[in-house]
Amino acid sequence: MWAAALAIGVGVVAGDVAAQQTAPSPGSAKALFGAVALPTTGSTQSVGYYAKGCLAGGEALPTDGPTWQAMRLSRNRRWGNPEMIALLERLSHDAAQYDGWPGLLVGDISQPRGGPMFNGHASHQVGLDADVWLTPMPPRTLTAEEREALPFTTMLQKNKFLTVDPNVWTTAHARLLMRAASYPQVERIFVNPAIKKKMCDSWTGDRSNLGKLRPEYGHDSHFHIRLRCPPGAITCKPQAPVAAGDGCDKSLAWWFTKEPWAPPPKPKPNAKPVKPRETMVSDLPKACAAVLAAPSVASVREATFGYDTATPAAATAMAPVVPVSGFQPQATLPDAGPIPALRPSSN
Repeated sequence: MWAAALAIGVGVVAGDVAAQQTAPSPGSAKALFGAVALPTTGSTQSVGYYAKGCLAGGEALPTDGPTWQAMRLSRNRRWGNPEMIALLERLSHDAAQYDGWPGLLVGDISQPRGGPMFNGHASHQVGLDADVWLTPMPPRTLTAEEREALPFTTMLQKNKFLTVDPNVWTTAHARLLMRAASYPQVERIFVNPAIKKKMCDSWTGDRSNLGKLRPEYGHDSHFHIRLRCPPGAITCKPQAPVAAGDGCDKSLAWWFTKEPWAPPPKPKPNAKPVKPRETMVSDLPKACAAVLAAPSVASVREATFGYDTATPAAATAMAPVVPVSGFQPQATLPDAGPIPALRPSSN
Protein backbone atom coordinates (compact mmCIF):
# COMPACT_ATOMS: atom_id res chain seq x y z
CA MET A 1 0.00 0.00 0.00
CA TRP A 2 2.79 2.41 0.89
CA ALA A 3 4.51 1.68 -2.41
CA ALA A 4 1.25 2.50 -4.16
CA ALA A 5 1.04 5.69 -2.14
CA LEU A 6 4.43 6.76 -3.42
CA ALA A 7 3.32 6.17 -6.99
CA ILE A 8 0.14 8.12 -6.46
CA GLY A 9 1.86 10.97 -4.64
CA VAL A 10 4.30 11.52 -7.47
CA GLY A 11 2.28 10.60 -10.51
CA VAL A 12 -1.28 11.86 -10.06
CA VAL A 13 -2.24 15.47 -10.62
CA ALA A 14 -4.00 16.17 -7.35
CA GLY A 15 -7.60 17.19 -7.37
CA ASP A 16 -7.63 16.55 -11.09
CA VAL A 17 -7.55 12.77 -11.16
CA ALA A 18 -10.57 12.81 -13.43
CA ALA A 19 -8.17 13.52 -16.28
CA GLN A 20 -8.64 11.16 -19.19
CA GLN A 21 -6.09 10.37 -21.87
CA THR A 22 -8.63 8.91 -24.31
CA ALA A 23 -10.34 11.13 -26.85
CA PRO A 24 -13.76 12.45 -25.80
CA SER A 25 -16.89 11.53 -27.70
CA PRO A 26 -18.01 13.97 -30.42
CA GLY A 27 -20.59 16.34 -28.98
CA SER A 28 -19.35 16.04 -25.40
CA ALA A 29 -18.42 19.17 -23.46
CA LYS A 30 -14.75 18.17 -23.53
CA ALA A 31 -14.82 17.77 -27.30
CA LEU A 32 -16.63 21.04 -27.97
CA PHE A 33 -14.73 23.28 -25.57
CA GLY A 34 -11.42 21.67 -26.49
CA ALA A 35 -11.91 22.43 -30.18
CA VAL A 36 -12.38 26.20 -29.75
CA ALA A 37 -9.17 28.11 -30.48
CA LEU A 38 -10.09 31.64 -29.38
CA PRO A 39 -12.10 33.31 -26.59
CA THR A 40 -15.35 35.19 -26.97
CA THR A 41 -15.63 38.90 -27.57
CA GLY A 42 -17.13 41.08 -24.86
CA SER A 43 -16.76 41.37 -21.12
CA THR A 44 -15.22 38.72 -18.90
CA GLN A 45 -17.38 36.32 -16.92
CA SER A 46 -16.31 33.28 -14.96
CA VAL A 47 -19.44 31.13 -15.17
CA GLY A 48 -20.16 28.39 -12.69
CA TYR A 49 -17.84 26.44 -10.40
CA TYR A 50 -14.11 25.74 -10.78
CA ALA A 51 -14.84 22.16 -11.88
CA LYS A 52 -18.16 22.80 -13.66
CA GLY A 53 -18.27 25.97 -15.71
CA CYS A 54 -16.86 28.05 -18.52
CA LEU A 55 -15.21 31.39 -19.29
CA ALA A 56 -16.40 34.31 -21.41
CA GLY A 57 -14.08 37.11 -22.49
CA GLY A 58 -10.89 35.31 -21.47
CA GLU A 59 -7.45 36.88 -21.81
CA ALA A 60 -4.18 35.17 -22.65
CA LEU A 61 -1.00 35.32 -20.64
CA PRO A 62 1.73 36.45 -23.07
CA THR A 63 4.01 33.56 -23.89
CA ASP A 64 6.95 35.56 -22.52
CA GLY A 65 7.36 38.36 -20.04
CA PRO A 66 10.21 39.90 -18.08
CA THR A 67 9.73 37.40 -15.25
CA TRP A 68 7.69 34.53 -16.71
CA GLN A 69 7.47 32.06 -19.56
CA ALA A 70 4.41 30.03 -20.53
CA MET A 71 4.88 26.28 -20.93
CA ARG A 72 3.24 23.51 -23.01
CA LEU A 73 1.98 26.02 -25.56
CA SER A 74 0.49 23.32 -27.80
CA ARG A 75 -2.25 22.78 -25.24
CA ASN A 76 -3.62 26.33 -25.78
CA ARG A 77 -4.40 26.65 -22.08
CA ARG A 78 -2.87 30.01 -21.18
CA TRP A 79 -6.26 31.75 -21.03
CA GLY A 80 -7.91 33.06 -17.92
CA ASN A 81 -9.94 35.66 -16.13
CA PRO A 82 -7.98 38.94 -16.31
CA GLU A 83 -7.66 38.83 -12.52
CA MET A 84 -5.71 35.58 -12.78
CA ILE A 85 -3.50 36.83 -15.61
CA ALA A 86 -2.71 39.99 -13.67
CA LEU A 87 -2.01 37.97 -10.52
CA LEU A 88 0.50 35.76 -12.33
CA GLU A 89 2.29 38.79 -13.73
CA ARG A 90 2.46 40.43 -10.30
CA LEU A 91 3.58 37.24 -8.55
CA SER A 92 6.35 36.74 -11.09
CA HIS A 93 7.55 40.33 -10.60
CA ASP A 94 7.34 40.33 -6.79
CA ALA A 95 8.98 36.92 -6.40
CA ALA A 96 11.86 38.02 -8.62
CA GLN A 97 12.32 41.31 -6.80
CA TYR A 98 11.88 40.16 -3.20
CA ASP A 99 12.19 36.37 -2.93
CA GLY A 100 15.17 35.31 -5.02
CA TRP A 101 12.96 33.52 -7.58
CA PRO A 102 14.18 34.42 -11.10
CA GLY A 103 10.82 33.96 -12.81
CA LEU A 104 7.80 31.70 -13.20
CA LEU A 105 7.26 28.82 -15.57
CA VAL A 106 3.48 28.91 -15.96
CA GLY A 107 1.58 25.77 -16.87
CA ASP A 108 -2.11 25.33 -17.57
CA ILE A 109 -4.59 28.09 -16.76
CA SER A 110 -7.75 27.46 -18.81
CA GLN A 111 -8.88 26.84 -22.37
CA PRO A 112 -9.95 29.86 -24.46
CA ARG A 113 -13.53 29.48 -23.23
CA GLY A 114 -12.80 27.43 -20.16
CA GLY A 115 -14.95 24.35 -19.78
CA PRO A 116 -13.88 20.74 -19.28
CA MET A 117 -10.52 19.66 -20.66
CA PHE A 118 -10.15 16.28 -22.28
CA ASN A 119 -7.02 15.55 -20.26
CA GLY A 120 -5.08 16.90 -17.34
CA HIS A 121 -7.65 18.53 -15.09
CA ALA A 122 -11.11 18.34 -13.60
CA SER A 123 -10.96 21.99 -12.52
CA HIS A 124 -9.41 24.96 -14.42
CA GLN A 125 -12.80 25.54 -16.07
CA VAL A 126 -13.58 29.18 -15.22
CA GLY A 127 -10.23 30.92 -15.64
CA LEU A 128 -9.50 31.25 -11.92
CA ASP A 129 -7.06 28.31 -11.54
CA ALA A 130 -3.43 28.24 -12.67
CA ASP A 131 -0.50 25.86 -12.34
CA VAL A 132 2.97 27.22 -11.63
CA TRP A 133 6.01 24.99 -11.88
CA LEU A 134 8.29 24.54 -8.89
CA THR A 135 11.16 24.80 -11.37
CA PRO A 136 12.57 28.35 -11.62
CA MET A 137 12.65 30.07 -14.98
CA PRO A 138 16.05 29.70 -16.69
CA PRO A 139 18.06 32.82 -17.61
CA ARG A 140 17.16 32.55 -21.30
CA THR A 141 14.09 32.21 -23.48
CA LEU A 142 13.11 28.58 -23.94
CA THR A 143 12.44 27.33 -27.44
CA ALA A 144 9.02 26.05 -28.42
CA GLU A 145 10.42 22.51 -28.39
CA GLU A 146 11.88 22.93 -24.91
CA ARG A 147 8.57 24.22 -23.58
CA GLU A 148 6.93 21.00 -24.74
CA ALA A 149 9.62 18.58 -23.59
CA LEU A 150 11.17 20.07 -20.44
CA PRO A 151 10.52 17.48 -17.71
CA PHE A 152 8.93 18.25 -14.38
CA THR A 153 11.08 18.10 -11.24
CA THR A 154 9.49 16.53 -8.20
CA MET A 155 10.21 18.00 -4.79
CA LEU A 156 9.83 14.57 -3.18
CA GLN A 157 12.60 12.26 -2.11
CA LYS A 158 12.67 8.99 -4.01
CA ASN A 159 11.78 5.80 -2.12
CA LYS A 160 10.51 7.72 0.90
CA PHE A 161 6.89 8.31 1.78
CA LEU A 162 5.82 11.97 1.56
CA THR A 163 9.27 13.38 2.25
CA VAL A 164 10.64 16.56 0.66
CA ASP A 165 14.04 16.10 -0.94
CA PRO A 166 16.52 18.46 0.80
CA ASN A 167 18.73 18.39 -2.29
CA VAL A 168 15.97 19.92 -4.41
CA TRP A 169 13.88 22.02 -2.04
CA THR A 170 15.18 25.50 -1.19
CA THR A 171 14.13 28.40 0.99
CA ALA A 172 13.29 30.24 -2.24
CA HIS A 173 10.58 27.66 -2.91
CA ALA A 174 9.09 28.43 0.51
CA ARG A 175 9.22 32.18 -0.08
CA LEU A 176 7.56 31.79 -3.47
CA LEU A 177 4.64 29.85 -1.98
CA MET A 178 4.11 32.32 0.83
CA ARG A 179 4.37 35.23 -1.60
CA ALA A 180 1.60 33.65 -3.69
CA ALA A 181 -0.52 33.08 -0.58
CA SER A 182 -0.10 36.69 0.53
CA TYR A 183 -2.42 38.19 -2.10
CA PRO A 184 -5.99 38.68 -0.83
CA GLN A 185 -7.55 37.44 -4.09
CA VAL A 186 -5.78 34.07 -3.69
CA GLU A 187 -8.10 31.73 -1.84
CA ARG A 188 -6.20 28.44 -2.00
CA ILE A 189 -2.88 27.01 -3.14
CA PHE A 190 -2.79 23.25 -3.62
CA VAL A 191 0.53 21.58 -2.77
CA ASN A 192 1.66 18.04 -2.08
CA PRO A 193 1.05 17.00 1.55
CA ALA A 194 4.83 16.63 2.02
CA ILE A 195 5.33 20.24 0.94
CA LYS A 196 2.60 21.41 3.29
CA LYS A 197 4.28 19.57 6.17
CA LYS A 198 7.64 21.04 5.21
CA MET A 199 6.14 24.52 5.34
CA CYS A 200 4.46 23.79 8.69
CA ASP A 201 7.74 22.53 10.16
CA SER A 202 10.09 25.15 8.76
CA TRP A 203 8.35 28.44 8.01
CA THR A 204 9.35 30.97 10.65
CA GLY A 205 7.86 34.12 9.13
CA ASP A 206 4.31 35.39 9.26
CA ARG A 207 2.06 32.31 9.31
CA SER A 208 -1.25 34.12 8.84
CA ASN A 209 -1.55 32.90 5.22
CA LEU A 210 -0.13 29.42 5.78
CA GLY A 211 -3.65 28.00 5.97
CA LYS A 212 -4.14 28.83 2.29
CA LEU A 213 -1.66 26.07 1.42
CA ARG A 214 -3.89 23.03 1.08
CA PRO A 215 -2.50 19.46 0.96
CA GLU A 216 -3.69 17.49 -2.06
CA TYR A 217 -2.75 14.47 -4.14
CA GLY A 218 0.13 15.07 -6.55
CA HIS A 219 1.30 18.69 -6.81
CA ASP A 220 4.88 17.68 -6.05
CA SER A 221 6.39 19.45 -9.10
CA HIS A 222 3.99 22.39 -9.38
CA PHE A 223 1.56 24.31 -7.22
CA HIS A 224 -2.01 25.22 -8.13
CA ILE A 225 -3.26 28.74 -7.45
CA ARG A 226 -7.01 29.26 -7.07
CA LEU A 227 -8.50 32.75 -6.91
CA ARG A 228 -11.74 33.54 -5.15
CA CYS A 229 -14.65 34.68 -7.31
CA PRO A 230 -14.01 38.33 -8.26
CA PRO A 231 -16.16 40.96 -6.51
CA GLY A 232 -19.51 41.35 -8.22
CA ALA A 233 -19.08 38.20 -10.32
CA ILE A 234 -22.64 36.95 -9.93
CA THR A 235 -22.17 34.09 -12.41
CA CYS A 236 -19.22 32.63 -10.47
CA LYS A 237 -19.95 29.95 -7.86
CA PRO A 238 -17.55 30.25 -4.89
CA GLN A 239 -15.92 27.47 -2.93
CA ALA A 240 -16.41 27.24 0.81
CA PRO A 241 -13.85 29.41 2.64
CA VAL A 242 -10.66 27.89 3.99
CA ALA A 243 -10.93 26.99 7.67
CA ALA A 244 -9.26 29.29 10.18
CA GLY A 245 -5.76 28.44 11.33
CA ASP A 246 -2.52 27.42 9.67
CA GLY A 247 -3.71 23.97 8.59
CA CYS A 248 -0.87 22.24 10.48
CA ASP A 249 -3.30 20.08 12.40
CA LYS A 250 -5.13 16.76 12.22
CA SER A 251 -6.35 17.57 8.72
CA LEU A 252 -2.70 17.45 7.60
CA ALA A 253 -1.87 14.45 9.80
CA TRP A 254 -4.60 12.47 7.96
CA TRP A 255 -2.48 12.51 4.81
CA PHE A 256 0.27 10.63 6.64
CA THR A 257 -1.99 7.71 7.48
CA LYS A 258 -2.89 4.80 5.18
CA GLU A 259 -6.48 5.97 4.70
CA PRO A 260 -5.99 8.56 1.90
CA TRP A 261 -3.93 6.11 -0.15
CA ALA A 262 -6.21 3.08 0.08
CA PRO A 263 -6.94 1.55 -3.33
CA PRO A 264 -10.53 1.72 -4.56
CA PRO A 265 -12.74 -1.19 -3.56
CA LYS A 266 -12.66 -4.16 -5.90
CA PRO A 267 -15.77 -4.64 -8.04
CA LYS A 268 -18.06 -7.48 -7.15
CA PRO A 269 -17.48 -10.76 -8.99
CA ASN A 270 -19.18 -10.84 -12.41
CA ALA A 271 -20.15 -7.17 -12.04
CA LYS A 272 -20.67 -5.44 -15.37
CA PRO A 273 -18.17 -2.63 -15.92
CA VAL A 274 -19.77 0.80 -15.79
CA LYS A 275 -18.36 3.38 -18.16
CA PRO A 276 -18.38 6.87 -16.63
CA ARG A 277 -20.88 9.18 -18.31
CA GLU A 278 -19.24 12.01 -20.20
CA THR A 279 -20.10 15.58 -19.29
CA MET A 280 -22.30 17.30 -21.84
CA VAL A 281 -22.76 21.03 -22.36
CA SER A 282 -26.26 20.65 -20.90
CA ASP A 283 -24.64 19.54 -17.62
CA LEU A 284 -22.86 22.90 -17.28
CA PRO A 285 -24.49 26.19 -16.28
CA LYS A 286 -27.00 27.30 -18.95
CA ALA A 287 -24.89 30.31 -19.92
CA CYS A 288 -22.08 28.01 -21.10
CA ALA A 289 -24.00 27.03 -24.24
CA ALA A 290 -24.11 30.70 -25.19
CA VAL A 291 -20.41 31.08 -24.38
CA LEU A 292 -19.61 28.18 -26.67
CA ALA A 293 -21.69 29.67 -29.52
CA ALA A 294 -20.52 33.30 -29.13
CA PRO A 295 -18.33 34.98 -31.77
CA SER A 296 -14.55 34.84 -31.33
CA VAL A 297 -12.08 37.66 -31.02
CA ALA A 298 -10.14 38.28 -34.21
CA SER A 299 -6.78 36.99 -32.97
CA VAL A 300 -4.75 35.82 -30.00
CA ARG A 301 -2.98 39.15 -30.00
CA GLU A 302 -6.25 41.03 -29.56
CA ALA A 303 -7.05 39.06 -26.40
CA THR A 304 -3.58 39.04 -24.85
CA PHE A 305 -3.23 40.64 -21.46
CA GLY A 306 -1.39 43.97 -21.50
CA TYR A 307 -0.66 43.75 -25.21
CA ASP A 308 -0.49 47.52 -25.62
CA THR A 309 2.31 47.67 -23.05
CA ALA A 310 3.80 44.22 -23.61
CA THR A 311 7.52 43.75 -23.80
CA PRO A 312 8.90 43.21 -27.32
CA ALA A 313 9.42 39.53 -26.56
CA ALA A 314 5.83 39.12 -25.44
CA ALA A 315 4.43 41.10 -28.36
CA THR A 316 6.28 39.15 -31.02
CA ALA A 317 5.64 35.72 -29.50
CA MET A 318 1.93 35.64 -30.36
CA ALA A 319 1.92 32.63 -32.65
CA PRO A 320 -1.40 31.83 -34.36
CA VAL A 321 -3.48 29.17 -32.65
CA VAL A 322 -4.56 26.09 -34.58
CA PRO A 323 -7.77 24.41 -33.36
CA VAL A 324 -7.32 20.97 -31.86
CA SER A 325 -7.74 18.32 -34.55
CA GLY A 326 -8.75 14.83 -33.56
CA PHE A 327 -7.97 15.61 -29.93
CA GLN A 328 -4.40 14.39 -30.13
CA PRO A 329 -2.27 16.71 -27.96
CA GLN A 330 1.26 17.47 -29.04
CA ALA A 331 2.38 17.06 -25.44
CA THR A 332 0.52 14.13 -23.91
CA LEU A 333 0.14 13.62 -20.20
CA PRO A 334 0.97 10.47 -18.28
CA ASP A 335 -1.89 8.17 -17.47
CA ALA A 336 -3.47 8.87 -14.11
CA GLY A 337 -2.55 6.47 -11.34
CA PRO A 338 -5.07 4.60 -9.18
CA ILE A 339 -7.66 6.85 -7.60
CA PRO A 340 -7.97 6.56 -3.79
CA ALA A 341 -11.38 5.54 -2.57
CA LEU A 342 -11.61 8.38 -0.07
CA ARG A 343 -11.14 11.99 -1.06
CA PRO A 344 -10.75 15.02 1.23
CA SER A 345 -13.86 17.17 1.47
CA SER A 346 -12.56 20.39 3.00
CA ASN A 347 -9.71 21.45 0.71
